Amino acid sequence: MRESRQQTSDLGMMLQGYGLTTAKILYHMPDHPHLLQTYIWQDYDVAPDFPVLFDFIDFWKEKLEGPLHSICFTHRRLIAPNEWRSVKGELVLH
Repeated sequence: MRESRQQTSDLGMMLQGYGLTTAKILYHMPDHPHLLQTYIWQDYDVAPDFPVLFDFIDFWKEKLEGPLHSICFTHRRLIAPNEWRSVKGELVLH
């Protein structure tokens, strides 16, 4: 999935429903498990499934040492349905 997303233009991603997803991740520090550390993550993703975010969470669980405590995230579409319109012609004034 990641390769096809990389090859898509920004406008194409916007029209496919991609938006900016920001996640605040709290995790336990590996050396001091009683302390929490914050990590901020941002990428373009598609709501409501959020495949890119969940791929990152799976990567974190498999490869990184700090156990996750909690994740809060927000999502904003780049182009809302009412912001896109097709233009059929162009009027040029001298």
